[in-house]
Amino acid sequence: MSETARKASGAAAPSGDANRWKALVFIALAQLMVVLDATIVNIALPSAQTDLGISEGNKQWVVTAYALAFGGLLLFGGRIADKWGRKRAFVTGLIGFALASALGGAATTGAMMFGARALQGVFGALLAPAALSLLAVMFTDAKERAKAFGIYGAIAGGGGAVGLILGGFLTEYLNWRWTFFVNVPFAVIAAAGAYFVIREPKGGRNRSPLDIPGVLLSSLGLIALVYGFTRAESNGWGDAVTVSMFVASAVLLLAFVVVESRVKAPLLPLRVVTDRNRGGIYLSLGLAIIGMFGLFLFLTYYLQVVKGYSPVKTGFAFLPMVAGMITGSTQIGARLMTRIPARFLMGPGFLVAALGMLILTQLKIDTSYGTQLLPAMVLLGLGMGTAFMPAMSLATQGVQPRDAGVASAMVNTSQQVGGAIGTALLNTIAASAMTSYVKDHIAGAATRPQQELVKLQGMVHGYSSAIWLAVGILALASLIAFTFVNAGRPGSTPVASGDGAENAEDAVPVPVVAH
Repeated sequence: MSETARKASGAAAPSGDANRWKALVFIALAQLMVVLDATIVNIALPSAQTDLGISEGNKQWVVTAYALAFGGLLLFGGRIADKWGRKRAFVTGLIGFALASALGGAATTGAMMFGARALQGVFGALLAPAALSLLAVMFTDAKERAKAFGIYGAIAGGGGAVGLILGGFLTEYLNWRWTFFVNVPFAVIAAAGAYFVIREPKGGRNRSPLDIPGVLLSSLGLIALVYGFTRAESNGWGDAVTVSMFVASAVLLLAFVVVESRVKAPLLPLRVVTDRNRGGIYLSLGLAIIGMFGLFLFLTYYLQVVKGYSPVKTGFAFLPMVAGMITGSTQIGARLMTRIPARFLMGPGFLVAALGMLILTQLKIDTSYGTQLLPAMVLLGLGMGTAFMPAMSLATQGVQPRDAGVASAMVNTSQQVGGAIGTALLNTIAASAMTSYVKDHIAGAATRPQQELVKLQGMVHGYSSAIWLAVGILALASLIAFTFVNAGRPGSTPVASGDGAENAEDAVPVPVVAH
């Protein structure tokens, strides 16, 4: 079949068309940069906090400012990608992310750092859904899709390893500022490659006018929700502003749902989230990230502050978790996602991660890395890698091409908002448990070394208390995956072709068909 005839019929691109695989290299490089940035910041945070004079109460804003902007604007970014063109949104997001990273590296105050992180979040909100939706519309064959998402997931896990180790080396041998500057070459290379290589399939644009009320309501509602959790940590759950933030968030998000059900061109068409499988995936992913995200911060501080690890040693200490993620993604998720239903990967995956988390509830000051932290990290990585790979693929499967960007944005929204809530919620519980422990035990500490020991014991007690909640959250994520996600294996659903799909709702869209 000629190229013209293939496009006219809407048939899937032939396996010999190498352009998609070249494009995957630069899409994966962008994902590597984003994941690398997150892990690098965790490693560099203690040094940056000291250098910029960031208070203990405000340190989480280095993480939360990014997550707020990212999570609050992802739906808007996804719709911009659908409307403006995913390639254009992808390249613009990369350039903006590079500039924001340069600003973060040059920060001289805590406020400047928070601002740079928020800007990274803004451009990340444009970049991330564009990248995932490009994969969704470029790889429509079930087996090719599994391979592409497997590579994408492996790069994400590999990015964690690169970020942890590179962050440690840069922080220890140069300084924390280079953990921001290093994003610039990644972004430039990915943007240049994407500009020349990516050929976005035609016909998948959504040229409807932007839903401005939807943008404002969703962004403000999500920001109010996360700020409520953040403020609860320092001011308590009964604080008037904390309560008002939760109330405002509920009102704004409810208004958003009402508006989306009535406007002609909604920011988030409800058909995207009311699908049982996608809704279950968004909810379970969000819960899993709530459980996981605070843990990364806890383990970083535990290893560096309690165990006295250097930044480089801390980075290497996380490698078993990353190896588990890569193995779960490429050797389990990618190999089985075309053979068994997604719920039989997601549900057990979250349970395995919960088991790893359960081991970490027994943290003590003298906990052995080899006998307790190592197996816990392997189980966490293996479980999350196995669950996330099929979830990301299924969440973007079967959506109409004009909704690919916003469906991809919902995957990222559930993760980023979950991360922001997880950081704030688990930090709140850890801080409360630590304060209570120190108050109950400090009277028995007569000397300064004994008092310091009580404080360290209180810190570890706080971490283990918060991790217990994370275990329950991961178990709930598993239950939701088993209950809601009822789709068959991806290879069993028909792929749209020139002959037409048997089931338009379940078919993988081929976006070259004109609309």
